[in-house]
Amino acid sequence: MNKIVYNIVLALILVLSQGLFFNNINLLGSINPFIYIFFIAYFPLKNNRSLFIFLAFLVGLMIDIFSDTHAIHAAATLTIAFLRPYFMKLYFGIAFEHQVIKFNSIELKQNLFYLLSIILIHHLILYSLEIFDVYKILLVIKNAFSTTIFTFITIYTLFELIIKRTK
Repeated sequence: MNKIVYNIVLALILVLSQGLFFNNINLLGSINPFIYIFFIAYFPLKNNRSLFIFLAFLVGLMIDIFSDTHAIHAAATLTIAFLRPYFMKLYFGIAFEHQVIKFNSIELKQNLFYLLSIILIHHLILYSLEIFDVYKILLVIKNAFSTTIFTFITIYTLFELIIKRTK
């Protein structure tokens, strides 16, 4: 199967599972994993960057439609899609510049820091836009960090099942 088609199908599966299942998980009242970030974090490098940013926007917009939110997921996914090359250069260095990163063979430490950074930035933007009150910054930070941990565990499990298995 063509890699672009495979990634679009993966995005649709992630969006549907997020909208139908994961949005209904409310651990401790407000913590639910956002697994659609997996698509943005592990999208292949050698594809068109404009297509990737457009697809990230569409994924965020579809999540907003499922969640009945006002484009906050689209804004957060668009931001991390735009910042992704900077994080990849930071954590993968010269391998990113030469476009030779293989996600199924990266070091554990690099993968953990990269994934945690992407998820944390996404959640800080998401909850900042959702709460949108300077006086509730501690609530934004608390929600972002607690949801980041749960999302990280879920996405890393998916990474092990989907990407590491294809090694």
